Amino acid sequence: METPLIDRTRYARWLLVALLAAPLAQAREAPATQDTAASVASGAKLQLRWELQRNLYTQQAPGGRTQARLILTNKDSKPLPPQGWSLYLNFMERVETGALPGKVILEQVAGGLFRLRPAPDFPGLQPGQTLDIVYYHPDPVIKLSRAPAGPYLVYDATPDAGTAIDFALLPVTRPEQLDRGASGIPPLTTPQDTYRRNARADLLPAAAVPPVLPTPLQLRKGSGTLRLTARPRIDAPAALSNEAALARSLFPANLPAGGPALSLSVGKVKDQSSPEAYSLSIRAGSGIAIVGNSAAGVAYGLQTLRDLMPLPGTPDLTLPEIEIVDAPRFGYRGFQLDVARNFHGKQTVFKWLDLMARFKLNRFHFHLTDDEGWRLEIAGLPELTSVGAVRGHAARAGLRLQPAYGSGPDPKDPRGSGYFSRADYIEILRYAHARHIEVVPEIEMPGHARAAIQAMEARYRRLARAGDKDAARYLLTEFEDRSVYKSPQMYTDHVLNPGLESSFTFIEHVVDAIVALHREAGVPLHTIFMGGDEVPDGAWEKSPAAQARMRQEGLETTADLWDDFYERVDAMLRQRGLFTSGWEEIGARQTVLHGRRKLIPNPRFTQRGFHAYVWNNTPGAEDFAYRLANAGYDIVLAPVTKMYMDMSYNANPEEPGVNWGAYTELEDVYDFIPFDYLKNAPDAARIGKDGLTDFGKRRLRGLEATMFTETVRDPALIDYLVMPRLLAVAERAWAPDPAWATETDPARAAALYRDAWTGFVNTLGQRVLPRLDLDGVGVSYRIAPPGLIVEGGRVLANHVLPGITLRYTTDGSAPTAASKQVTGPIAAHGTIKVAAFDRNGRRGLVATIDHR
Repeated sequence: METPLIDRTRYARWLLVALLAAPLAQAREAPATQDTAASVASGAKLQLRWELQRNLYTQQAPGGRTQARLILTNKDSKPLPPQGWSLYLNFMERVETGALPGKVILEQVAGGLFRLRPAPDFPGLQPGQTLDIVYYHPDPVIKLSRAPAGPYLVYDATPDAGTAIDFALLPVTRPEQLDRGASGIPPLTTPQDTYRRNARADLLPAAAVPPVLPTPLQLRKGSGTLRLTARPRIDAPAALSNEAALARSLFPANLPAGGPALSLSVGKVKDQSSPEAYSLSIRAGSGIAIVGNSAAGVAYGLQTLRDLMPLPGTPDLTLPEIEIVDAPRFGYRGFQLDVARNFHGKQTVFKWLDLMARFKLNRFHFHLTDDEGWRLEIAGLPELTSVGAVRGHAARAGLRLQPAYGSGPDPKDPRGSGYFSRADYIEILRYAHARHIEVVPEIEMPGHARAAIQAMEARYRRLARAGDKDAARYLLTEFEDRSVYKSPQMYTDHVLNPGLESSFTFIEHVVDAIVALHREAGVPLHTIFMGGDEVPDGAWEKSPAAQARMRQEGLETTADLWDDFYERVDAMLRQRGLFTSGWEEIGARQTVLHGRRKLIPNPRFTQRGFHAYVWNNTPGAEDFAYRLANAGYDIVLAPVTKMYMDMSYNANPEEPGVNWGAYTELEDVYDFIPFDYLKNAPDAARIGKDGLTDFGKRRLRGLEATMFTETVRDPALIDYLVMPRLLAVAERAWAPDPAWATETDPARAAALYRDAWTGFVNTLGQRVLPRLDLDGVGVSYRIAPPGLIVEGGRVLANHVLPGITLRYTTDGSAPTAASKQVTGPIAAHGTIKVAAFDRNGRRGLVATIDHR
């Protein structure tokens, strides 16, 4: 990492003055480096605040641009010197670099790491002084995820030492901060908007709330009940020991033994061919019987039994007589967790595996590697974790990865640094397998590979210094490559080179290591997710090795080289009995039509059994998943506008998350129609778009919710962003299309939708989420703000989850668990604040309305 050039004469003069001002004895006794540290401001005593000043809309930038400022205050008793320091910080997206007001310079280091350094005429910052640093984002900042993160100070005299700075974001409330201009950016969501949206559903009495989520295929209620005054007697074969343990966990431990029979067995579920099908029978006279086509089916029957149980703490443990036959619509029902951008450890993974099992999801897509982190120990390649799993400041290249996403200078930061040991990974595999969840490990390539590239270069340099002739065996860097490209994450050095044979040696080693881990765990491995996304234009264009490979194989373009790369990767997996999975780009081909770029299904791999996970349903690509399926690719739908859990719920500043793809409320996920998701799209979005053919319909393998963690350092924020939206994904992945989705009459479809949506949100608000609260699962799901409206001289309040407790104040203070409960219209006047509370008294977002 470079250190900035400084005016050394001026810095020396300033330092001499500072030293003379210090106590003479201290100046004589301290070494030179301590001398410097003792006479300059400590980074720990600097304060940095970020403010969005205004959004600007001009003829030159009609889509908008944001003026922001950094407010740097010296709270030390010593000055920040005129020269000899850099202030590093992360941005997720582009900012305008160069000389800034305040006589500082903003420059990009690499990717999302930037630094501020003093210009030659910077005068220093004396104790108590504040410096305003105004700069610009080239696009409007709507979500605060685009604000800087993780600032820290480094002095040139101690280039390896970075000190984190006290940092916070200032509120975004003023009109000029919230201005959208004529850009078409969605406006703020008001309490009135929320009220009208919530009014799409009705409050159901408890007896009318659908009892099971996801919705079963067939459910027939009986007339009686089964009252449990003692723990059921579990009757299960040894092969169902895991399921028997789950069954025992469903009943209070303080119940005596000797209750009715609970029979678990594997058999044939009538008329159901899915291996995950089950039947559940509860009868007053004979007890409970669950039959599954497999152990997985038995486990899902038990999760349904959990749904039918009274909420924890209910004194009367009574179950309804019922007959259920159930099977999933899709065989793939997935959840992806990114542990590369910000590391989240084993306990977080276990928690989400438990939640997946509870809601009948069966594929855990484990995003283990990316530009900012390699999170899996690989035998024989220690640098992948000693370098590639560690982020922090370093003056010397190759020691660790640079800070990213606010991880700061400390290499011990638990989100920037961390990995799963081989033993950890095996434990995760076995934990998932016991819950009938298949782990799909992801190794990103050829893009998003910077962590691996830097780690393998560090390995090469270590061995080359030792004279090892095989040092380049796994090298992923071609030092002569002059290709110019930039990724969406602003990296220029993150793409594997298919011209290097060592790239494939590396991939093969990693694949074999993963295969061995699954074998040791005793857990089947069917596929490895081999990346494929976001390789920027320009990669490989000026690589001598890539050009040589193209000449050797008679390839005309780098698009052909891409095909050659995946030809070899796929062959590698096939030799090991695996099929290839990846992002949609593994089945795509970039072409040009009428001078415009167009994605088409790549004819080369349609018969290979590739599983393409399609995220892109943005304007212009709304039908790309269907075109790939119609061409013969196996498809998993993971549309960014519906199932990316890192997308913010709405455009309000207080809502966390990102917005590059969409804003996604709970109903946006629920409204998704997998086989016809253009049905409710605007006419302009449907024109010229392909629907799903009967052949293509058979290629749809399922759905996946994805959780990328660039903005997520606190595991509780995963809870907030994923839940309860994941429940709508579970519903769509398991249950058949609801009647409203296939109804052709608009009025009839609207009535059917209201009934179905009412049932879904009442099940969440009255049964599913309260059970999570009372079970002690520890899920900090999002509690949305209430809707508020003034009507007839009174304030009306409602919530997206009917039945949840609402409390209010009239004095402008935030409601607490002791505040008055909303039981009807609020007649009071003043500043009315209302919030929803879960069963444990946890408060959600507060809504405010003035009623004068």
